[in-house]
Amino acid sequence: MRSVIVTGASRGLGLGIARALAQDGYRVLAIARQQGEALSALGAQVQAEGRGELKFRAFDLADVAGIPDLVKGLRAEFGGLYGLVNNAAIGTSGILATMRDASIEQVLRMNLLSPIVLSKYVVRALMAGSSGRIVNVSSIVSFTGYRGLSVYGATKASLLGFTRSLAREVGPLGITVNAVAPGFIATDMTSGLESDERERIVRRSALRRQATVADVAHAVAYLFSEGAQNVTGTVLTVDAGATA
Repeated sequence: MRSVIVTGASRGLGLGIARALAQDGYRVLAIARQQGEALSALGAQVQAEGRGELKFRAFDLADVAGIPDLVKGLRAEFGGLYGLVNNAAIGTSGILATMRDASIEQVLRMNLLSPIVLSKYVVRALMAGSSGRIVNVSSIVSFTGYRGLSVYGATKASLLGFTRSLAREVGPLGITVNAVAPGFIATDMTSGLESDERERIVRRSALRRQATVADVAHAVAYLFSEGAQNVTGTVLTVDAGATA
């Protein structure tokens, strides 16, 4: 069974992605600081269905120095790796001029430095198998902008450049690297949006609705499928046509 690391898997997008990949028969190595009830329930569901597997391992991805040992431990426990979904992120909002420097550094560390370093050590593992998939979770904010999310948007835009360049580096090894760019969907990270803001987002979208967690999860699952074996270095936008 192929093992795939999914970060930030305890809730929201990460939980949905973990569910979709487990249902497709992967062994999902779910990484989060705490397991939580939702991920625990998903683990029981996956076990009952008997298709894929879900294994939780606690780790704080802000601890960048500990990432090499994390990957080493996962390889020792589960054998070779097949893929990585860099989903974990924090959505700290605030006007740049008044945002604390420590908060800026925290967002950069969690949303950009951590996935880059994690990808480095996972790529080393994927090289042994001469194939693999990496998917980075970006955001439509990376190319549209949004007031109060300048630092968050900077990290998500940087992930797109990282995706394209890494795809060039590891393509000859049979490894694909892609990104998904969700629109504003109903998760804990977007819970702070006022109702009128949500209504404006819906009105701007071509389909007059918001995309869902399941929509994004299915997009990630597609990028892990055999049908996407020649898709790399690209960005799949899932926003109900908000940026059409």
